[in-house]
Amino acid sequence: MHYYNFHIGDYKSHTHHLTIIEDIAFRRLLDHYYLHEAPIKQRIIARQIGMLDYEQDVLSVLNEFFDDTPDGYINPRADGEIAKYRELSDAGKRGAAKRWNSPPIATLWPPHSHPNATPIATNNQEPITNNHIYSDFEKILKAKRKPLTETLLAAIQVEADKAKLTLEDALKECCVRGWTTFKAEWMLTKADVIHQTVPSTFDRDPVLIKMDKDAKTLTSIPDEVKAKFKMLKGGK
Repeated sequence: MHYYNFHIGDYKSHTHHLTIIEDIAFRRLLDHYYLHEAPIKQRIIARQIGMLDYEQDVLSVLNEFFDDTPDGYINPRADGEIAKYRELSDAGKRGAAKRWNSPPIATLWPPHSHPNATPIATNNQEPITNNHIYSDFEKILKAKRKPLTETLLAAIQVEADKAKLTLEDALKECCVRGWTTFKAEWMLTKADVIHQTVPSTFDRDPVLIKMDKDAKTLTSIPDEVKAKFKMLKGGK
């Protein structure tokens, strides 16, 4: 895991008795545990978290907040968070894989040719299919020097579920707004946007200006990104 929930009040209530060094040790131990998702080996952990000069403080915290097992020290609460993360990540990957394996463009239009097809007519009446959306998203990633990975798609799927959107709808928002990722909390209603603006000026709100600029940052899709996308979709 590269991020995890941190409950400040809960943490404080359990660690108020720690010294400053012990508090630092505990935070580093947690970061190490979540990052590696594996039991901690007592013999080398102080060096691994950069606290070899405070080895006794590290071991004291390790014994208080972690359980000693034959495989190493574990933290049951952290294990629960890791299990939830893996479940969501796997669900996102399955959802993305299902969409990558959707029928080719020819079967996605007209609408009655596939029950799940949701094409959108453009000004020239050419339908926008899932493949168009993925291709446009690739352009944004390349323009902003961001890699296309399964982890990114899985994370977007999780946030899309929170916002009650499909993966394609979330990617559409990314394409329109120039985003390289997606967060459910970014889906503001018009009232939300108005509420966040400053009414004391007659200038156009900078939030709206940025949204317009971001929507124009699309560039042509490069061959190397096409190859990565094709690999993720299982192409030969």
